[in-house]
Amino acid sequence: MKLWVRLSPNDQVIIMLASLSEGQKLTLEDGSPLILKEDVSRGHKIATDFVPAGHDVHKFGYSIGKASVDIEPGTWVHTHNLRTGLEGIVNYSYEPTNELISSANPADAHRTFMGYERPNGEVGIRNEIWIINTVGCINKTCELLAKKGNVLFGEQVDGIHHFAHPFGCSQLGDDLKFTQKLLASLVQHPNAAGVLVVGLGCENNQIDLFKTVIGDYDTNRVKFLKSQEAEDELEEGITLIGELVEFARTFTRKPLPVAKIKIGLKCGGSDGFSGITANPLVGGASDRLIAAGGTAILTEVPEMFGAETILMKRASDEDVFGRIVALINDFKGYYVRHNQVIYENPSPGNKSGGISTLEEKSLGCTQKGGHSLVTDVVPYGERVVKTGLNLLEAPGNDLVSVTALTAAGAHIVLFTTGRGTPFGGPVPTVKISTNSELAHRKRNWIDFDAGRLLEGQSMEELIEELWESMIAIASGETLTHNEKNGFKEIAIFKDGVIL
Repeated sequence: MKLWVRLSPNDQVIIMLASLSEGQKLTLEDGSPLILKEDVSRGHKIATDFVPAGHDVHKFGYSIGKASVDIEPGTWVHTHNLRTGLEGIVNYSYEPTNELISSANPADAHRTFMGYERPNGEVGIRNEIWIINTVGCINKTCELLAKKGNVLFGEQVDGIHHFAHPFGCSQLGDDLKFTQKLLASLVQHPNAAGVLVVGLGCENNQIDLFKTVIGDYDTNRVKFLKSQEAEDELEEGITLIGELVEFARTFTRKPLPVAKIKIGLKCGGSDGFSGITANPLVGGASDRLIAAGGTAILTEVPEMFGAETILMKRASDEDVFGRIVALINDFKGYYVRHNQVIYENPSPGNKSGGISTLEEKSLGCTQKGGHSLVTDVVPYGERVVKTGLNLLEAPGNDLVSVTALTAAGAHIVLFTTGRGTPFGGPVPTVKISTNSELAHRKRNWIDFDAGRLLEGQSMEELIEELWESMIAIASGETLTHNEKNGFKEIAIFKDGVIL
């Protein structure tokens, strides 16, 4: 078994593939010996070169920060001797790259999956009924409606689901608009054959106001219930769900081009292998889908900090470049408005797994976006309108960003993780482990083991396997663990005053 890996010839660090002890001897690429000066855990970094204090330390071929003290060869490199090299608002220049890699597979141009074609031309991969409440006060009412609906009608559709949230009342300004846009985009999601919108009656997010945010809708597909005006809201709600189920039953799966699929790209708690296994694997699948005419959506803006120029160089034109710059700097402004340090990251779990700085995390995270052109930048709560790689405005928080990816139109979320989580969004959420130990230990969470890349399987083999798995999920042949476990949740971005 190989004990270490170097990701670029320019790197002064190697990553441990096993936990090693002080005094252990390694042999580098050129045959020279390296003696470990201390114990080092799996996934963490060891210096192979002397790095003076204040100089850049490279991994992935890019700087992941600056040495805070002199770093000797054989030394463990982590937060105690490595600091971020990032600063505040940055000025960028448009320098498009010529290094894009095509992942076109001729067979994919004719590849189909079995999906549901909606009357408006959109495509769903599930035939579900969704219950969306305008305000948190009626979460339990909606929960009861979903339970009763599943008992009465559950076998006739792919499920009846409610997504609890605490907002919709006592919100002002943009904060209320964020909630309305996000919920309205969920109403429009094509995985829902029918949607019941339930309001209370006295909230800020009134149903009549919410209808204007939703825009055009099919009255057969979207029904509304005002609880305070109903004599028995449960009885009336079940009647409306029954009507939606009858409408949903008019749809059957049919062959549709894979170009219709939209995937969301997300990473949870990272470890030292995230940028080596799961994230580049997802990037390969993303490139393949985009080459076939499909759509991928990358978010977690704070986890682009330090790697944003890689994405900027891949902007499809100067207008998109300018909007990427605004996306990055506006999110930095959000931190500044709340008197928070922009680069106070990574999380404790990330650090435990071997991630030392935000640059290191970001350089690993952005690999989920593969090598495709960035075709559009999408504001929070809005839906994608262009194929190709889209950047979506949302924070790194798992629940908030997966909800935003769903609202943007993702049919499936490819969710990489080195730490593990049971969470799932409203759409199939594919948990892809960065290491095999996690995949074996949390079999009821993990859907795909990318750690096999460290055990001899090739990237090409696993991209093909993930591709086929994704199509099987889209066709309803396979359910993800979050679906089997009934874990379907949402969270809404909060930025403002509550009365």
